[in-house]
Amino acid sequence: MSEKEEDRFVNLSSDLAVNDDQCHHYCRILLEPQEEKSTNFKDYVVTKLKKTCCCSPAKAKNWIFGFMPVLQWLPKYDMKKYLLGDMMSGLIVGILLVPQSIAYSLLAGQEPIYGLYTSFFAGIIYFLFGTSRHISVGIFGVLCLMIGEVVDREVHKAGYVMEHTVKAGLFNHINKSVTIPAVNQTSGKICDRSCYAITVGTTVTFIAGVYQVAMGLFQVGFVSIYLSDALLSGFVTGASFTILTSQAKYLLGLNIPRSNGVGSLITTWIYIFKNIHKTNLCDLITSLLCLLVLVPTKELNEHFKSKLKAPVPTELIVVVAATLASHFGKLNENYGSSIAGHIPTGFLPPRVPDWNLIPNVAVDAIAISIIGFAITVSLSEMFAKKHGYIVRANQEMYAIGFCNIIPAFFHCFTTSAALAKTLVKESTGCQTQVSSVITALVLLLVLLVIAPLFYSLQKCVLGVITIVNLRGALRKFGDLPKMWRLSKMDTVIWFITMLSSALLSTEIGLLIGVCFSMFCVILRTQKPEAPILGHVEESEIYESTCAYKNLQTEPGIKIFRFVAPLYYINKECFKSALYKKTVSPILVKAAQKKAAKRKLKEKMVTLSGGQNEASMNLSHESPELHTIVIDCSALQFLDTAGIQTLKEVRKDYADIGIQVLLAQCNPSVRSALCRGEYCTKEEENVLFYSVHQALCFALDLKKQQTLGASNGLSISTD
Repeated sequence: MSEKEEDRFVNLSSDLAVNDDQCHHYCRILLEPQEEKSTNFKDYVVTKLKKTCCCSPAKAKNWIFGFMPVLQWLPKYDMKKYLLGDMMSGLIVGILLVPQSIAYSLLAGQEPIYGLYTSFFAGIIYFLFGTSRHISVGIFGVLCLMIGEVVDREVHKAGYVMEHTVKAGLFNHINKSVTIPAVNQTSGKICDRSCYAITVGTTVTFIAGVYQVAMGLFQVGFVSIYLSDALLSGFVTGASFTILTSQAKYLLGLNIPRSNGVGSLITTWIYIFKNIHKTNLCDLITSLLCLLVLVPTKELNEHFKSKLKAPVPTELIVVVAATLASHFGKLNENYGSSIAGHIPTGFLPPRVPDWNLIPNVAVDAIAISIIGFAITVSLSEMFAKKHGYIVRANQEMYAIGFCNIIPAFFHCFTTSAALAKTLVKESTGCQTQVSSVITALVLLLVLLVIAPLFYSLQKCVLGVITIVNLRGALRKFGDLPKMWRLSKMDTVIWFITMLSSALLSTEIGLLIGVCFSMFCVILRTQKPEAPILGHVEESEIYESTCAYKNLQTEPGIKIFRFVAPLYYINKECFKSALYKKTVSPILVKAAQKKAAKRKLKEKMVTLSGGQNEASMNLSHESPELHTIVIDCSALQFLDTAGIQTLKEVRKDYADIGIQVLLAQCNPSVRSALCRGEYCTKEEENVLFYSVHQALCFALDLKKQQTLGASNGLSISTD
């Protein structure tokens, strides 16, 4: 600190220092506000349009590079430093994605091939548009569940019936013989059930992608802030119960309809117990064996992940072993076990979504788009913070939007980032998005060569893989005691969202969770903390007397803090808390009238036991309460009701001879008070920049009134 700065600091401190009583002669500090710039709306719009619409080579280059971040970082790619880690992580994630993509296709109500398509295209497109180096974009269980619910509803409305095997069909250009579901019995459409299911899925995906890109264009990525961590965690856990329920029929080998709508979880379990006697023993035994293998090995993978260079691909090993056992044991022919069926090689020709379906699925796509974006941005920011780089939320919205729009023309369904695969990707040495390209190459190999080999794979194995991958979400129950200790409100939000998502439906559960979270925010501001403050001896620190010991208070002065914005919802709470902690002007006026009527000589009477305790404090204060300082540091804003409340409070206290001073108002609150005519220019001495300044003013005023009462001295505010 320079000598000049030190002198100025000492002078300022001396103005506010504590003297033998409390303060030296009060010296008012005045800050000169900045002049507000008067902006002409027309000029503002014209300037913005010129800035936005003007084009130059540099601006065009920056826009293109910002829109496709790969053009920025790929030319600087250090192969020696990054390639090995990217290849290792991409290869491992690709191997893990094969069985998961096939398994989650069933959850989305689609044929296995479409899950492989989805994972392939999503990785390539995110490589071009994404800004996160670590997240793995592909199939996500909750979104698959939401897609599956829409698909089953629309397929049922279109009149499609159960599956059967026929010759020729959708994949004739690839193979001659394939299992195809039955055709539409109501409309007689040529498109079979599988064809119509993926048409619905791609249409929902396309609309969800359009929503996400539109939100990016209008810079509304902030919507994700309404989905708190507790809400998202509860939503995913609740949806996990629905996913588990939907896969239970595959584990038991039951052929029951998929329930949709409110209460589908309960309805599905009713169907399961009604048909439990039809359980396929072959599928049940296979499911138990797979569980006995997958659960312990997954736990071992997690326990020793710090020592293992890469996790053991137990899912792929189980899939290969189960496929071989099913093929050579002829489980489908001998025991009626449900199998994946023919998975063709190659790609289908691109096809546009069904525009006629858009009105039916437009509302469903809203929740899907928001969840997909929120999950992606949350994971992107989490890993970016961990590894020290920046992701752009709106660019992530573009990226995940195009990961849905473009693949929708190639028979894919909705994607987002997935936590489990992202963790694997990071732990195996991922450095950049190049690992997504390696993963896509692994999936391409499967699509072109290996896919038909999974013909005999039992569906119960895929169901087990899906359920085992829910362990992370279901483990959240173990975190509840810690969450309860940290925040009881967040725990309640988690429970409400989880139960409504599980017992009602995923969309309704998400809506209830958001509404309840907002209600909790309002509730917190409706009844906030409102303590009386005291100061640490020989300091300018003021804190709650309820929270800290040995705080000093000044006789005749109460310092009150309201820890919330003051607006129409909590205005009555503010008044009642203030009156309770200080004195109630209403009760004091009543006591004064009562005293005058009885012609008593005392200045204040002791009220009866049923009266408010605050009013009795006035008569016992020695000396009497003469000043109330309201600490406004926690008032973020005031509305018209809040301004009116402060005006009423000031007037009520003035009527009984108590002055009200406001301290530490932020600029927006001061501006609101000026606009609301809380005080005139001459009365600005009721607004102070610190609690200590207000306290010094009150003490100095009281001292001058005491010493100069007989001479009629007045306070100077200079």
